Amino acid sequence: MMWGIIRRKVTCGNSSTLILGQTLQRIRPTVSAPRSYSCAGKETLLLGRGSKHVRNFSHHILPGSPVNSKPIREVVAFLPTESPIRLWSRSFSSDDVLYLRDEGGLVDAVVPFMGESISDGTLAKFLKKPGDRVEIDEPIAQVETDKVTIDVASPEAGVIQKFVAKEGDTVEPGTKIAVISKSDEGVTHAAPSEKMSDKAAPMPSPPAEKENVDNKKPKAETAPVKEKPKAPSLSPPKPSASEPQLPPKERERRVPMTRLRKRVATRLKDSQNTFALLTTFNEVDMTNLMKLRSDYKDSFVEKHGVKLGLMSGFIKAAVSGLQNQPIINAVIDGDDIIYRDYVDISIAVGTPKGLVVPVIRNADKMNFAEIEKEINTLAKKANDGSISIDEMAGGSFTISNGGVYGSLLSTPIINPPQSAILGMHSIVSRPMVVEGNVIPRPMMYIALTYDHRLIDGREAVFFLRRIKDVVEDPRRLLLDI
Repeated sequence: MMWGIIRRKVTCGNSSTLILGQTLQRIRPTVSAPRSYSCAGKETLLLGRGSKHVRNFSHHILPGSPVNSKPIREVVAFLPTESPIRLWSRSFSSDDVLYLRDEGGLVDAVVPFMGESISDGTLAKFLKKPGDRVEIDEPIAQVETDKVTIDVASPEAGVIQKFVAKEGDTVEPGTKIAVISKSDEGVTHAAPSEKMSDKAAPMPSPPAEKENVDNKKPKAETAPVKEKPKAPSLSPPKPSASEPQLPPKERERRVPMTRLRKRVATRLKDSQNTFALLTTFNEVDMTNLMKLRSDYKDSFVEKHGVKLGLMSGFIKAAVSGLQNQPIINAVIDGDDIIYRDYVDISIAVGTPKGLVVPVIRNADKMNFAEIEKEINTLAKKANDGSISIDEMAGGSFTISNGGVYGSLLSTPIINPPQSAILGMHSIVSRPMVVEGNVIPRPMMYIALTYDHRLIDGREAVFFLRRIKDVVEDPRRLLLDI
């Protein structure tokens, strides 16, 4: 790598002006008499013919003539295109030096800003390899945070020269992880510390020389050794009947937890340690809601472009229940109770990387179609890892649908800083007594886990009962009864 150190000063009378920077300013004479100005300094450098180092530099300015105001990389355009010199630039003060590079130089790929509440992340994996060509804004690595996985994109189109970070490293916003060459041909430049370590490392002796040394040593004659009688082998002690037979360690695998999994584990344990958790249950007859979806599913898709699911019915029922029982939508903050006059419903979504909880904002102001569209959008982003921090922040109440995995009954855990969570489960046909007759009905168990410090059993049961009434007879939403 060729480094050029340029220190230049413009002398005008008794004053001196430093003109190092991205552009050269227009310099006008202070007197009317014609004179020439010479840019020279104590450390002036020129490119010698065939030399790989900068030897001397000078630049003359005539009075009234503008100085080139193009960027520095164009000021040195007189360099031959096949010159091995690399020009680098960086920020500097009056005592700093300036490093420049040409148009085919190297650019750094750095970790982007990850959110207000996220200070660092773990470099999960590289999506490319050194030598691969990348386009601008193409993801080259993924950084895993406590909440989401963020892509590190290439700032320029070019070829990946090398990675300067390893998978598993903790990185912060602005951390350099890769070096990208704008040109197809590039040389991997090692840092000075790396070069010094390479020089300091001792060179191992060739194996051939070691063999020659061994051959030169005279071999001493050794007398035949008489074999000693072997002692009778002792059979291993038989384990007692009380000792457990543990599987061998080689059949176990130890894998470090991802940051998302550690964050989920911490929050759930904090929820158990903080809240006075209590769960109440009920069962819902899904006949009418399923019939409503069956009757209008085609018309709904034709008009709104999205399928009508069961989740939108439960969200509308939860909104109605929260409006009837505002304490369910509140939260304890120190010695105060914060009542929320808005309804933001969090939807728990299980992804291959862990549990994420995107939020449907202002669900109380949305209709069925708007809710279904928002659910589809957030679920898609959650599964492909493109969901943002803002889309998961906040939320006043959570709905978790374990029924999609076949769960029959569960006790969900509150998602802080909320005070309650609704658990949906699988729909099972069970015999029910309807108007004195035993007939099969599609039934679902629902569970409400709430913070008993804030919410009494009366409010919790009334809330769950309201959800049951609305789901079993959706016409109540139209009549507000």
